[in-house]
Amino acid sequence: MGVLRAASTAAAQSLSPLTLSAEDVARLRPLVCGQKVERRLWLRASIIWHLAEGMAKQELAELLGVHPRTVGKWRTRFSAQGVSGLHDLPRAGAPSKYAAAQRCEVLAIACDEPRHHGLEENDWTVSTLTQAVQSVVPMSRSSVWRTLQQNALHPHRVQMWLHSIDPAFRDKVNAIVSIYENPPEDAVVLSIDEKTGIQATERKSPLKRPVAGRPGRFEFEYIRHGTQSLLAAFNIRDGQVLAHCGKTRSADDLVAFMDGVAEHYKDAKRIIVIWDNLNIHHDGAQSRWTAFNERHGGKFEFLYTPLHASWVNQVEIFFSIVGRRCLRHGDFRSEEDLKSRLLAFIEYWNRSEGHAFNWTFRGYPMQEATA
Repeated sequence: MGVLRAASTAAAQSLSPLTLSAEDVARLRPLVCGQKVERRLWLRASIIWHLAEGMAKQELAELLGVHPRTVGKWRTRFSAQGVSGLHDLPRAGAPSKYAAAQRCEVLAIACDEPRHHGLEENDWTVSTLTQAVQSVVPMSRSSVWRTLQQNALHPHRVQMWLHSIDPAFRDKVNAIVSIYENPPEDAVVLSIDEKTGIQATERKSPLKRPVAGRPGRFEFEYIRHGTQSLLAAFNIRDGQVLAHCGKTRSADDLVAFMDGVAEHYKDAKRIIVIWDNLNIHHDGAQSRWTAFNERHGGKFEFLYTPLHASWVNQVEIFFSIVGRRCLRHGDFRSEEDLKSRLLAFIEYWNRSEGHAFNWTFRGYPMQEATA
């Protein structure tokens, strides 16, 4: 009996070498040699790898510090399922505590307004949402949060959205874009708008310039010295800008600025003005622009962007440049300081950098009527 037991033990410890295909080798190598592999997966892949090299079962168990039965288990799993068999099988886990209908109730409440559930607030928090849910479903706060996460729903996050209600939105955009793409040869095309409420802010401490390994820093405290309004006319052909700074931005200020524009382009046959729907851009009770146009020989044509679509106006791009390069992190000691530096930047732009913008938006395709 002792001889038979010894023979069976030797047979159990001596397993025939595995034969790995090229695909098996390619999939096992990263698991055995990789630096960021989970240890349990590395251990299972190493068992197969060394068995394929002909190592004995007992010797391999001692090398890896596991029981010989563990070696046999993963050899059997590999023989049946290949490399995929080395991964853990899916576990059922605890049964769901809440039915799908109950979780849908949570989602429905999260998508509703809090005031419809007796809460005088505009936005949900997890706590207030749980309070509303518990009047319908006895669900804990963590379960409410988990339901939201599983469905990628974030009721506390709100983004600004602005939609144009202009019924002629596409036609107006297409008309302006067509001028950007093919400006009339006999016309000057000007993109005009106002940048209002520019604050003359003086930093309590000077800006610290960046050094190697550290970004620049600016003091968050500041002193307000009033505001200025910038009126600007951007020539879409060459990027030249006519500008005026002042305390106010009234209809009279704009008419006076436009008189200056007319004087600057007095030799032009036509002047096409693109601007938005601000009230002072329209005639009003005084018929200001009809009278203005008559005073300047009827050479002005006014194109209006659609409602809530000032992005179509190219001067907004120039205002963005002014904001980034002249105003952001600025240190202005008075309104006059702000005004002089704004106008100095625009003069520098006209002299050294002024250029037309590469407008890539081509408008909206015209929809053909179908029978």
